[in-house]
Amino acid sequence: MDAALRLRPILRLLVAVALTLGGGTVGFRIILHEGWFQSFYRAVITSTLTGLDTVPSSNGARALSILMVIAGLTIIAYAGAVIVEAIAGGILTGVIAERRRRRTIHNLSEHYIICGYGRVGRRVADEFRASGVPFVVLDLNDEVLEEAKEHGDLFVEGDATDDDDLRSAGLERASGLVAASDSDADNVYIVLSARSKRPDLQIVARASDEAAAKKLELAGADRVVLPYAAAGRTMANLVLKPQVTAFLDAVTTATGPDLHLAEVEVHRTCPQAGKTIRDIRVRHETGAIIIALRKKDGTFDTTPEPDVAIEPGDVIVGVGTTDELRRLEDLFSVAG
Repeated sequence: MDAALRLRPILRLLVAVALTLGGGTVGFRIILHEGWFQSFYRAVITSTLTGLDTVPSSNGARALSILMVIAGLTIIAYAGAVIVEAIAGGILTGVIAERRRRRTIHNLSEHYIICGYGRVGRRVADEFRASGVPFVVLDLNDEVLEEAKEHGDLFVEGDATDDDDLRSAGLERASGLVAASDSDADNVYIVLSARSKRPDLQIVARASDEAAAKKLELAGADRVVLPYAAAGRTMANLVLKPQVTAFLDAVTTATGPDLHLAEVEVHRTCPQAGKTIRDIRVRHETGAIIIALRKKDGTFDTTPEPDVAIEPGDVIVGVGTTDELRRLEDLFSVAG
């Protein structure tokens, strides 16, 4: 049942209480000529069945007291039914969980937003979850959000093309956004909205074809993925180069064996900046292997030689176990 519908009995109960106490206060005021607070006090203790300080001095007051008692009994019975229904329907626990979820999202930073929790979005969430990366799902579909809830994922029920809903997902504090809607038009709109608010945001978008991919790039997406093209390429490689494809699949998924790829950016304040791979003794110090360097101009130096210098702005692509890659990140961390 919808939460708004389940809240209506509670609202009716509050209205009934207010009318009963208000009517009783006015009635006792008129009949007994008591002060407003004394009349309100008499209405409260009469309707709540806690008793009376004195027996009303007139038949009118006694009749009003009887009506107040009947109204109080009715309200108490109805309140009991509402409480049972609220607990059975999960209203109380649902409201608490909703507040906790919103507060957690509000306190998030350096997280990722997955816009669209379809087949592609769910796969992205699986990888993020396995890697321990914080993320928020943004979708309108109740069924897919229920699946996100079952996994314990943070989510916002809303339209990813709406600026307010993106803000609710923490766009201002996010590190990146994945536009994974099944609609190319929606993805273009999502990218435009996110890019206009956050020029520095890393955005990866899904496209169904090359034409949509070009529009997404023009809209501001840093990377565009074509799932069908990628699937076809993977299937072809599985036939032509099965072992190479199996290895790449193992090192590029967080749910695979304990061997992964990682990228580490070299900042200007890094103590290792300007030194050669041989001088740093990367393999000896970390156990990881540097398999590529992405230079500042965007070109790649694959299988770099030991005498190649690692300059500020370079991005190191390394392969190794989780611990080895962690040591690699520590080796090239910014000097404190």
